[in-house]
Amino acid sequence: MRTADRLVTRTLRHSGPWLYVLAFTSLAGALGELALPYVLGRTVDTLVAAGPASRTWLMVCGSVVVLIAACDVLGVWAAGGGGARATRWLRLRILRHVLGAGPAMTRRFPEGDLVTRMGVNADETGRAPESIVTGAALLVPTAGGLVALVLIDVWLALTLVAGLVLIALVLRAFLSTTTSLAGDYQRTQADIAARLVDALSGARTIAAAGTEERERARVLAPLPRLRAHAMDMWRANAQAGVRAGAVIPLLEVAVLGVGGLRLAAGDLTAGELYAAARYVVLGAGLGAALGHVGRLARARAAAGRLAELTEEPVIAYGGLSLPEGPGTLELRGVGAGVLSGIDLVVPGGSSVAVVGRSGSGKSHLAALSGRLTDPETGQVRLDGVPLPDLSAEALGAAVGYAFERPVLAGETISDAVGLGVAETDGRETAVHAAARAACADGFVRRLPLGYGTPLREAPMSGGERQRLGLARAFAHGRRLLVLDDATSSLDTVTEHQVSRALAGELGGRTRMIVAHRAATAASADLVVWLEEGRVRACDTHARLWRDPAYRAVFQPAQNPSQGPRDPSLSAPGAGVGAS
Repeated sequence: MRTADRLVTRTLRHSGPWLYVLAFTSLAGALGELALPYVLGRTVDTLVAAGPASRTWLMVCGSVVVLIAACDVLGVWAAGGGGARATRWLRLRILRHVLGAGPAMTRRFPEGDLVTRMGVNADETGRAPESIVTGAALLVPTAGGLVALVLIDVWLALTLVAGLVLIALVLRAFLSTTTSLAGDYQRTQADIAARLVDALSGARTIAAAGTEERERARVLAPLPRLRAHAMDMWRANAQAGVRAGAVIPLLEVAVLGVGGLRLAAGDLTAGELYAAARYVVLGAGLGAALGHVGRLARARAAAGRLAELTEEPVIAYGGLSLPEGPGTLELRGVGAGVLSGIDLVVPGGSSVAVVGRSGSGKSHLAALSGRLTDPETGQVRLDGVPLPDLSAEALGAAVGYAFERPVLAGETISDAVGLGVAETDGRETAVHAAARAACADGFVRRLPLGYGTPLREAPMSGGERQRLGLARAFAHGRRLLVLDDATSSLDTVTEHQVSRALAGELGGRTRMIVAHRAATAASADLVVWLEEGRVRACDTHARLWRDPAYRAVFQPAQNPSQGPRDPSLSAPGAGVGAS
């Protein structure tokens, strides 16, 4: 919890000027409440004595009441403003860290869990400053009440101290217990959110399989556990409330009893006894901190969950730029995940297809090639420069990625294709050229506003989205293009046209293509055949095709000793892009 407490402390500094307004109003309101018993006592005494100062004390009393009410109103406003600023800072900070950590973050935390942490948990942590300031303000009337009782009568003060010790012990135990219970509740919330996100991403599959009820039961399965944690928090709150509620009345009765004896002995006036009674209420008001302590406990638990995200290191970049070169890619002794001992040199400007059965490490090799992830051992170089030594700008301009299911970001089609391209006069031209190479220009121009069409208003098929993903890679991958099954949704004609663009106008760039089709491998200059995380062979498709085990990679359901089922695949050069 130390990291969580440090994060909570940092939110205090990022609440903006509202924190100071909240502190001022809380302090002024506390001082007003502290002064009110004394003012009321003097007012009572002057009214009983029918003295000439009674009107003055009545006006003072009214002014104090107005001050307390004004501080309450302004304090609520300041608490909302400061909480909003603190939450905004937290979300931006965590979002930058999550995006900076890259794919490693989503491998460790499910998407629904991440959304819960940056949404609900950041909001709960952002409310911590309000709980801390308003809770601390309760100490002012408590301390003031204690001092006032010392001035009135020391025996009354000692009685109050005994009760305050009991209340402090109750609050301390409540904070520790509630922090733990709130953490369990928040983790279960995140579990439900993660299940829901998974269900939404597979909504079509669920509908097609007719398993809606089963999926609903799976998503809501943690609900009994969530209810149990909520009930535990309620019980902890109730128990602490009962304990504090039992101490406070007894404390007030004890002080009044002692005060009554002192009054009977002539050591107190009626006004002093009334003031003492009010100060006891203020002093015992520390028990009202129960709500603030509960919110602080939830904030600490939420901050702990946010702190877990910061444990994943952000990808660090160097400051180097790439020298002139053709885009030669080297992997030396690389090991990561299923991959082990990968030694590979991809000549600059060549097209390399990466093939292998599922789980052989194809996508992991593609991720390492453009530094979506770093190797656990070994080194990856581009034109002789280790990828970690490159600046983020240099790496982003050199490498372009396209995926099987691209996520399109930005407001418009042009934004989605030009993502990562520097804002220059030639940006629009580069975006259009990349779209033409990816065979996306035609359908984009048929949209109502062309490249200016908002993404949310552009109905697109899976193949059209994939073409925009290719265009995005073509727009800024100036030396290396990494295509991870990026043409799987394209029809044969479109894939042929994209292959021609890769071999033609984009032929000067190094191309690493994760391939699942024999035709795609046939169009490459070189094929890297992975098996169980190692390079089994690296050669042309025509030579590898002679090996039945290689042919079986493309026909997994077929006996390797048999020939290919599709006669069109029997010739190594046949298929799309054979030119």
